[in-house]
Amino acid sequence: MQEMIRAQDVRKTFTLSRRQMAIEKTRSNKKVALNGLTFTAYEGQIYGLLGPNGAGKTTILRILATLIKADSGEAYVAGHEVSREAEKVRASIGFLTSELKLEDFFTPAYLFTFFGRLHGLSDDVIQKRRQELFEKFGIDRFAEVKVGDLSTGMKQKVSLVISIIHDPEVIVFDEPTNGLDVLTAKVVTDFLAELKGQGKSIIISTHIFSLVEKLCDRVGIIIGGKMVKEGTLDEIRGEKTLEDAFFEIYKETAGEE
Repeated sequence: MQEMIRAQDVRKTFTLSRRQMAIEKTRSNKKVALNGLTFTAYEGQIYGLLGPNGAGKTTILRILATLIKADSGEAYVAGHEVSREAEKVRASIGFLTSELKLEDFFTPAYLFTFFGRLHGLSDDVIQKRRQELFEKFGIDRFAEVKVGDLSTGMKQKVSLVISIIHDPEVIVFDEPTNGLDVLTAKVVTDFLAELKGQGKSIIISTHIFSLVEKLCDRVGIIIGGKMVKEGTLDEIRGEKTLEDAFFEIYKETAGEE
């Protein structure tokens, strides 16, 4: 199997503001987000990063997407090292996060064309991709409606199609179903399975066990910025449910009773 994503001993520490220190209930202004994280994801598979809030899932995805830099370690996407070949990485991936905010004043049609041109696509290709993706996600009826007037689910669909307008070989989704109603969530999960069927390589972060069990070929459990267990879904859960296996690992790692 060909490696498509690899993180090797990645470390990242953030400096906290006083307000953040109060929220974290700590006297230290340093927070270790990633502490030597290592994992590998392969071509044509869906890899799930599973862990509690604050485990470091979003941080590693942002590093892979070249949005932030690691303090040390190396990360590769489609054979490109993220810090040295950032432009090639960006051309290879589609990145979606629930924190992506589209400008309320613009319409889905305008934004799709705008981002398509940013990716260097011709207007003919943009039009073809728009017709295909807008129809698939039911956006076509809302193409000229301002984003600010769309529902939360429709905004998420628009964000999704914009993130894959350039037909990337690697898909990076941070909490892909977060905040979505059940119907929209199913559309998104079905589409991820469809992308996998096309041979795309996908990495998602989530804390939803059922999503991992439905979609993922391999799973990495992150706790405290470290990869505490990695393997196929069956290797991770054994004879247990994924939820039971996760909490057993969590208790062992956190030293809970």
